[in-house]
Amino acid sequence: MTTYRAAAAPAGRPAGLRAAAVALGVLGAVAAGFCYVAAVDPGQPGHYPACPLLYYTGLYCPGCGGLRGAHALAHGHLGTAVGCNAAAVAGYAVFAVVWTLWFTRTLRGRRFDPALPPRVLYALCGLLLAFTVIRNLPFGAALAP
Repeated sequence: MTTYRAAAAPAGRPAGLRAAAVALGVLGAVAAGFCYVAAVDPGQPGHYPACPLLYYTGLYCPGCGGLRGAHALAHGHLGTAVGCNAAAVAGYAVFAVVWTLWFTRTLRGRRFDPALPPRVLYALCGLLLAFTVIRNLPFGAALAP
């Protein structure tokens, strides 16, 4: 039976900095995506593909309006961003908190395990499903993009 060991950090460099490079890489990729969305307005047709669910059924998926919300958020318009897709804006905030925890724990040499109990995951899925259904009903028009 073969066993594998994690690669040791290069001499003179702590393992925490090596692991922090992964977190910084993730942040860089997300920041690059936000910069692109900030520069290329998703409200202008032809720049991004259409949502297939909206295109074929006329129903808003949970992500509809997310790019427009990211564009508004990148330009400092929080109210507009929430109006485009409140769930996406909440997701951006959760990402910021989780990334900060990940980065600080990694720098301190601690393990970061963001696993949630199944009941919490089911509750989050239920909230996202309710958001999707409500935004497609007449009384939930305020949640539609």
